[in-house]
Amino acid sequence: MTTSQQNFALCEQAQSFFSRDVHQLVIDGRSVPAASGRTLTTVNPSTGEVLARLAAGDQLDVDRAVLAARKAFKGQWSTWTPYERQALLTHVAQFLDERFEELIQIEAMDMGAPVSRLRNSKPALMKMLSFFAAQAANITGETLMNGIPGNVATMTLKAPVGVIGGIIPWNGPLNSQFWIIGAVLASGCTAVLKPSEDASLSVLRVVEILHEAGVPAGVVNVVTGLGKEAGHALAAHPDVDRIAFTGSTQTGRSIIEASTVNIKKLQLELGGKSADIVFSDADLDKAVPGAAMGVFANSGQICFAGTRVLVQRTVVDEFTERLLAFTDTLRVGHSLDAAATLGPVISQPQLDKVLSYIDIGRDEGAELLRGGGRLGDEFKSGYFLEPSVFGGVTNEMRIAREEIFGPVLSILPFDDVDEAIAIANDSDYGLGGAVWSQNLSTALRVVQGVHTGTMWVNCYGYIDPLVGFGGTRLSGYGSKGSAAHMDTYLYTKSVYIQL
Repeated sequence: MTTSQQNFALCEQAQSFFSRDVHQLVIDGRSVPAASGRTLTTVNPSTGEVLARLAAGDQLDVDRAVLAARKAFKGQWSTWTPYERQALLTHVAQFLDERFEELIQIEAMDMGAPVSRLRNSKPALMKMLSFFAAQAANITGETLMNGIPGNVATMTLKAPVGVIGGIIPWNGPLNSQFWIIGAVLASGCTAVLKPSEDASLSVLRVVEILHEAGVPAGVVNVVTGLGKEAGHALAAHPDVDRIAFTGSTQTGRSIIEASTVNIKKLQLELGGKSADIVFSDADLDKAVPGAAMGVFANSGQICFAGTRVLVQRTVVDEFTERLLAFTDTLRVGHSLDAAATLGPVISQPQLDKVLSYIDIGRDEGAELLRGGGRLGDEFKSGYFLEPSVFGGVTNEMRIAREEIFGPVLSILPFDDVDEAIAIANDSDYGLGGAVWSQNLSTALRVVQGVHTGTMWVNCYGYIDPLVGFGGTRLSGYGSKGSAAHMDTYLYTKSVYIQL
């Protein structure tokens, strides 16, 4: 499951990007230092070495960025027609298509995802940009009947909300930032982005490319820094109209509290503990790798990862045997190793957290069937973990209830459909889930019975912006994708005309 450390060549553009002394904030179309002059470091999770220095923004920098975004929102950008914004998004897509290899190398070095995974994410990014380009020309109001005496016409208009605060997670910033950027460019809003201090570099580079593609200064700004400083300042800023956040439920609570300053609109994609349910009639040739990669993809650092794998008791032994054999084929390696299936986790604190949960699982009586340790030898300086599988898990155990956010899979047996649904719903979260069965009736009973934002049938992890996804309960609220996503960047204005 391992490969030796190698020297991996970066493309010329990525080398130039990493050669900068400090990666500055991007405010009003210009690279500027933090007002305090402070910096922080970001680390390559494959090596544990310092990768770059970032400007450490705080309240003053957020104030500057929000002021630039507000100025742009009221300025020439507000006169762009839907077709002009649509053309801009198409142009942005062309630039990103040309620069994609550079961007995935930056992302791989910064957050640890293997380049093989990142290359496969390109169609999703292009699809997202195509979706938002289409949405730009499909913002509509309505003409409405009314009960007002006399000759009065009534209608509704859709108008952009204003300044959007985007707080971007570290587990996939290259693509996830475009849920915000795409909607901003389509709607006519402006944005201040605050990427995670653990993975800011692809966001900074993307915004530079946006300006090259013709996005006006001030429309998209970036303030790097600590969450407790820059992130909190953005969430609480009285001149930010909406916050889009992806991250932990704990941080989501803080953002909800901060948003009460001016009653911001919120879209929150928070934690998950998704149930992946495998019935005895499932096609195990598909269900085994599907369930495994539903957890191990991105080293388990996906909020809708199906970390609770519920398996019907009559096939649990066969499923487990096959799953362990599949796990043994996974190749863990440096993020720039094209042959690697899994990379490291993001940081030393995350590594420590995942290892602590593995200890908790053992202490609770679960059986560690595979993995459970940190990789040594040539991997000892990075944050590499063996993909780990627990058997003998019950839904009362902490490893089955709390989000681990690492490559740790728990197998829970069940007897029938009702028990499977009950176990799946016995959770504080409701983000994703799946069912594997060749019986359509069984699958639909589970789809209808499980209380979660997204369900997959005989597959796992498909996301399409035309369809959208979101969570319920402690997994948050608001949609990413679909017409509902665009609606949250707009507000409805009712109009009465006396004729």
